[in-house]
Amino acid sequence: MPDITANVSFDKVAREWRCKWSADNDKASLTEVQKVMESVIGDLKAMPGCLSVQRVVCGGCLDYKLITQLSQKEFDEWQEKAFPPEAEVLDKIKKIDGVTQVETQRFALFSYIVSLLVQSST
Repeated sequence: MPDITANVSFDKVAREWRCKWSADNDKASLTEVQKVMESVIGDLKAMPGCLSVQRVVCGGCLDYKLITQLSQKEFDEWQEKAFPPEAEVLDKIKKIDGVTQVETQRFALFSYIVSLLVQSST
């Protein structure tokens, strides 16, 4: 497991595509951003090493985020190719009326596993 410092490790890496959307016109920009993302989610999920694709939407601060999580090796290979289809996706959402602050970010993740015990009622 790679370490950032002696006590900060990570076991997965993620790429986030994010933007701000507008509540104008009955949230039309959010609807259009979702359509663009839906067109690539299947391809992202099919990438080698893909562990998850998550969408985060905040109605208060008008954030839209799509986070693709991969193992380190496969993430590095995706990065070497410039994260396809990132450039096309970002170009499309930048053209949507009401969308601003289109950005990307890479971050390292570590999962703390929660064990759930199920008790039977006998």
